[in-house]
Amino acid sequence: MNRKQVCDQIIQVGILPCARVKAPEHAQFAAETLYAAGIPNVEIPITLPEAPEVIRDLAMKYPDMVVGAGTVLDAKAAERCIEAGSRFITSPGFIPEVVARARQADIAVFPGACTPTEVISAWRAGADLVKIFPAATAGGTHYVRALKVPLPQILLMVTGGVSQSTAFDYILAGATAIGVGGELLPPAALQHRQGERIHELARRFLGMVREARAQRSSN
Repeated sequence: MNRKQVCDQIIQVGILPCARVKAPEHAQFAAETLYAAGIPNVEIPITLPEAPEVIRDLAMKYPDMVVGAGTVLDAKAAERCIEAGSRFITSPGFIPEVVARARQADIAVFPGACTPTEVISAWRAGADLVKIFPAATAGGTHYVRALKVPLPQILLMVTGGVSQSTAFDYILAGATAIGVGGELLPPAALQHRQGERIHELARRFLGMVREARAQRSSN
């Protein structure tokens, strides 16, 4: 998949799950379960030491899955993930060297930002989507709506505290996509292989995105 296809798929689905786990088998299970549930996108944070190996395995096994690396904090880490087959790179903040390395490799990149200055800086550096993090503590849906007024051309992905009670409102406020962690991939569901539970959560989040987009387009 090329960079445009990766971005298009994330935007179409509207959800980028984050499998923040402590064991590679849990990350593998999370990605495969989400894929079967209709969310073929997943972020594997490199806080998991085996993240590059997991990314490589998933990218080879599922050519149409958008699997990428999260919590990438420097160019060296970005390079390791790119070599493993990562289809995107994301960070909790704006790190110019990470954005530059991803752009050099023609890999999608979603740097984190919080203030308007950070959002603009990340966008001007070449971000495909700018990740608003941590959204909940920054002001939630009201903050996203406020950002979109002067910056309608910047695509925002909202992460950090996104839940079933806020997902709909974030999309309605103007977010292009939402990043979801434990609310979609509960640790207990991964540990105990509760695939049906994750399928149900995926169904709910997909429905929220779809309904919020429909309402936004009708306004």
